[in-house]
Amino acid sequence: MQKLLFKTLFYAASILYTTQSFAQLPQDSRRPGGIAIIQLAPTITQASLNGQPVIITQENNQKYAVLGIPLSASLNQPLQLQTNKENVTIQLQNYPYAEQHITLKNQDFVSPSAEQLARYQKEAQEQTKIYQSFTTAQWQKFPSFIAPTQGKFSNSFGRKRFFNGEERAPHSGLDIPAPIGQKVIAPADGIVVGTGNYFFNGNTILVDHGQGMISMFCHLSKVEVRVGQRIHQGEEIGLVGKTGRVTGPHLHWGMSLNNARVDPQLFLAH
Repeated sequence: MQKLLFKTLFYAASILYTTQSFAQLPQDSRRPGGIAIIQLAPTITQASLNGQPVIITQENNQKYAVLGIPLSASLNQPLQLQTNKENVTIQLQNYPYAEQHITLKNQDFVSPSAEQLARYQKEAQEQTKIYQSFTTAQWQKFPSFIAPTQGKFSNSFGRKRFFNGEERAPHSGLDIPAPIGQKVIAPADGIVVGTGNYFFNGNTILVDHGQGMISMFCHLSKVEVRVGQRIHQGEEIGLVGKTGRVTGPHLHWGMSLNNARVDPQLFLAH
């Protein structure tokens, strides 16, 4: 009954806060961890949020800003999209993210040692540098996205997480349960900008899709690409695994826009 209630709330919220649809652009969902699609005047050529440049694209003779909203954004403080002509105020709405209580056998993943914490901090800095990057896009129109592996989505994005009773940061990706060895494919064209075996994320791939749009794939059993490699939508890049902090095999799929982790489901056809 509780699972059914949560599922009902989730889809009701998706309808309520996904206010508009724009061609093949992501869904407009103005909430922490969501995406805002803002129509721009033809004279606007630059836009930024919290000092980070955001995507500007043109679809059907209309220019848009496509910006990610941080999970940490406050509902009490509207966001200000800064452009070269004027500022645009973005009001956020509440979203009913659930809680997730997880029991881990390995206490190191709950309370890391000083050495493990130092490793994590170094790895986090490497990933943050990638998330903060803003490269020239290779696409003329905003790319369409497909799911990176087969499986039923767990709707885990944004959940407030508790590991062995201790509260941690909200979940910033989408978990897709799948068997070890199942194919992981590129959801869209891009360039591999990072790979590694990370403390929490396990075997990981990061792909740059252009203009600050970065995808991340974690807990892999195998990485099949190298840094600098150009990949195309549907191309196999790795295999599902259970490396890093996990309780079972699955793919963690993360998406970042202008250094804000956002719900990957908003990129899929709707």
